[in-house]
Amino acid sequence: MLEDFRKVMVERRGEEEQFTSDHIAECMKKVIAVDLKQTVQVDKDLQIRAYYAGHVRLALEHMVSSKPFLPSTIVIGAAMFYAKVGDTAIVYTGDYNMTPDRHLGAAQIDRLHLDLLITESTYATTTRDSKYGREREFLKAVHKCIAGGGKVLIPTFALGRAQELCILLDDYWERMNLKVPIYFSAGLTIQANMYYKMLISWTSQKIKETYSTRNAFDFKNVTNFDRSMIDAPGPCVLFATPGMISGGFSLEVFKHWAPSDKNLVTLPGYCVAGTIGHKLMSGKPTKIDLDKDTQIDVRCQIHQLSFSPHTDAKGIMDLVKFLSPKHVLLVHGEKPKMATLKGRIQSELGIPCYDPANNDTVSIPSTHYVKALASDTFIRSCSHPNFKFLENSLEDGNGGSRFKFGNSELQLQVTDERVAEGILVMEKSKKAKVVHQEELLLMLGEKEHKVQFAYCCPVRIGSLEETKSTDITPTNNRLCVTGRCLWLRVLFARLSSEFSGGNIQDFGEYLQVESFQVSICSKDNCPNRITETQKNNSEDVVYFCCTWSIVDEKIAQKIISILENFDYSTVQGTGGFT
Repeated sequence: MLEDFRKVMVERRGEEEQFTSDHIAECMKKVIAVDLKQTVQVDKDLQIRAYYAGHVRLALEHMVSSKPFLPSTIVIGAAMFYAKVGDTAIVYTGDYNMTPDRHLGAAQIDRLHLDLLITESTYATTTRDSKYGREREFLKAVHKCIAGGGKVLIPTFALGRAQELCILLDDYWERMNLKVPIYFSAGLTIQANMYYKMLISWTSQKIKETYSTRNAFDFKNVTNFDRSMIDAPGPCVLFATPGMISGGFSLEVFKHWAPSDKNLVTLPGYCVAGTIGHKLMSGKPTKIDLDKDTQIDVRCQIHQLSFSPHTDAKGIMDLVKFLSPKHVLLVHGEKPKMATLKGRIQSELGIPCYDPANNDTVSIPSTHYVKALASDTFIRSCSHPNFKFLENSLEDGNGGSRFKFGNSELQLQVTDERVAEGILVMEKSKKAKVVHQEELLLMLGEKEHKVQFAYCCPVRIGSLEETKSTDITPTNNRLCVTGRCLWLRVLFARLSSEFSGGNIQDFGEYLQVESFQVSICSKDNCPNRITETQKNNSEDVVYFCCTWSIVDEKIAQKIISILENFDYSTVQGTGGFT
């Protein structure tokens, strides 16, 4: 491929030679073969690993020498590369395809922890239709043209699309028993087919499965094409390079075949702006100016289908979602479409995304792990059990909460609270250290400060005479010795139905949900009461003192709302409180 590029640029176009055949030979000596998923430790810091990309080729890197830099090339199978330097990890996708086709499989990669994913974005806003639907449409257009005596020009690249479409047409010709010739233009495509035959392991699963009986690249209906056959009469199908009709043999054939309305030009892939292929895809021009002296009449049919080996917008989003990197960088795309894809990645996946222009520099934060010592107190708090036994509610047959008094048994809630997170202390000229939260205050010589909210909430409970007339006072209460405890029990029963999972804890004198604590207030003038409740001969009031921290503000609002709307009648006349 490098030699072909050199010939086209220098010998055919007359441009300045960037590298010679000798340079290419020297470059090839530096190429090191790498197996898929093989981890290569380049030096003490750099580690790389290749993953199957489902594409046909990849210009991976430039190799440094005293000569101009030359790209190394992987033929047939392209690779995504995972690279890790220290704690920082990236994946550079190169070109890839997330859906399998007839001659190559889909991209395959492990789920990795990445700081950055650099991904191509050729089809940043395009979501392709069903592959089978596109194939049917392509075959229908080709068949219609040759049935009418026309010629079909398929401009394509030597690697990838040529083989994909040859397999498709060869199979169709066999099924339809067609005798119209299919041609390959000589050159790279012939050489590429030879490598495809040799390197079956890089192809799709279907081709590998049928390899024992037939090599899919031994085409029965495809033969070489000679330039003398360009104006030969009769229908035919011709694959010619390059794929964008930017020059070479495909342009030469296009000049001869474009003026006939019988003929068909089908464009199966992406075409860069400024090429004849792009002009044909942008509309149906009647004339194309090749240069100031040459104009081509265009009367032929134009058919466009996307058989590109690049993944589409859905494939890019699927890969980003699967890998879930901390950052995404888009390359190899068109600016407005990249901007649209960038917006999707940020809004739908919540991942910071970048779309720099060529030569722009992007700074991206990376992971850095610090080795830290751990204090004995912190280790003990994480490893030793810290059991707490708390009284909990029992479930009755209807799913409600009940408390047994008398000789009945209580259910215990057991918790094991250990410190899951410590505090990382980093001092100059000292190693980092993880300490227990209580140790930090001693290290700093400070006292703990807490901010708490408090409210003494009045709850109307009706007449005490009614209370005495109902059978709610336990006769053998081992758990509480005052009437105040009874109201905590009533509240506990109510809260147990509101907070599932054993979140509410009974400490006898008070109840607790997270940092929220509530107890019966016995003070005549509690500083946490907002207003004095008007005395009412027909009603009595019990005060519940509540305290909580700011982090549990929502819990506090919910419990205080329950207290303020408490209905004592729900526990009266039930034939005894249990």
